Amino acid sequence: MTNFITTICNKMKKINILLVLILLFISGCGRGKPSHDERSIFVTVDVRKNYPKKEFSLQNMMSVEYVALETTDEFICQGRILDIGENYILARNNGQDGNLFLFDRKGKGVKKINYRGQGNEEYIILYGAILDEENNEIFINDIIGRKIVVYNLDGAFKRNIKTDEGIRYENIYSFDREHLIGDVGDNGKATEKTFRIITKENGSLAKEIKIPFEQKKSTITTDANGKLQSLYYYAPLLPYHDSWILTEASSDTIFCLRPDFSVNPFIVNTPSVQSSVFANLFLFSKIQTDRYYFMEKVSNKEKIIKTDLLYDTKEKAIYEYTLFNDDYSNKQQVTMANSECSNAKIVFWQKMEAHSLVESFQKGELKGKLKTIAANLDNESNPVIMLVKIK
Repeated sequence: MTNFITTICNKMKKINILLVLILLFISGCGRGKPSHDERSIFVTVDVRKNYPKKEFSLQNMMSVEYVALETTDEFICQGRILDIGENYILARNNGQDGNLFLFDRKGKGVKKINYRGQGNEEYIILYGAILDEENNEIFINDIIGRKIVVYNLDGAFKRNIKTDEGIRYENIYSFDREHLIGDVGDNGKATEKTFRIITKENGSLAKEIKIPFEQKKSTITTDANGKLQSLYYYAPLLPYHDSWILTEASSDTIFCLRPDFSVNPFIVNTPSVQSSVFANLFLFSKIQTDRYYFMEKVSNKEKIIKTDLLYDTKEKAIYEYTLFNDDYSNKQQVTMANSECSNAKIVFWQKMEAHSLVESFQKGELKGKLKTIAANLDNESNPVIMLVKIK
């Protein structure tokens, strides 16, 4: 343990006492002992700096797939994606109508279910849902009913997983064949962020991970009267190969959770978000590939200002980046979204509205596969989902 902390401290200049305490705490939580190399590798980002600007082609960095969701009388879906598996896509509408749509990976409608209600085999709210194709199951996070409802892929009820007293899972994902992982809501009052790994069978706690911090920091901006002005949402959990990236806005460190439950520093921002001078400067992880770590610097002093950053592991350099989709002839910029699905092969996804694609097609702005797909759409078609994958 002493060697671990000494190594961390030697690599980080001006590290604050809070970060040391966090590293001590987290490194002791893991069930497996990380190797020396794993302990030593993390990136430090100075959020005060202005980094060199660089443009990238999406297609040069990653593999792009377009899925047109089938439009029928039964499958009219607004395309809010909940999860993406190897064979299926799980989606719902923007509102809480209770409809859950299962499409195959080519976009064909497979199943539509709606068990909204207050019965034992129903869900009050479709807050989130995940696919478990290995076990042929769908898990629905019903935060109002304080349970996770499990159905098979045909829509038949299987079981309920009751959440523990005082626990509300903001997000749940498939951690491995036997476990789910979720982050726990804290109502903005806690001094630590909690992540829990529970069994898929009955919700028994397998591991609890806490990221401590001195004071809760908010990504919400309000006016002098306390009225909401802007809100920045970030994903506390992101898949990364066989691991997970853990993020808490109030912590200076973004962590990597490995399959053996060990936790290590992944990205560290400096200066501390806990300092009075830089309390409104945040750093969030977006997505990761083998070569690139995508991040977002966020300032919320008066309004939300976002800056896209990228760390190139080959060049050992940080850039402020702009990403373009080469399937547009007019240099269409791509906003890097969080993947928010259990499938680590999907770097991120983006919903493309049919009416917008039809307009771009008519203007001659599309190329390649996207042009072919748009040629068969009309303004009332379901959305097209762009899936961005690691090459």
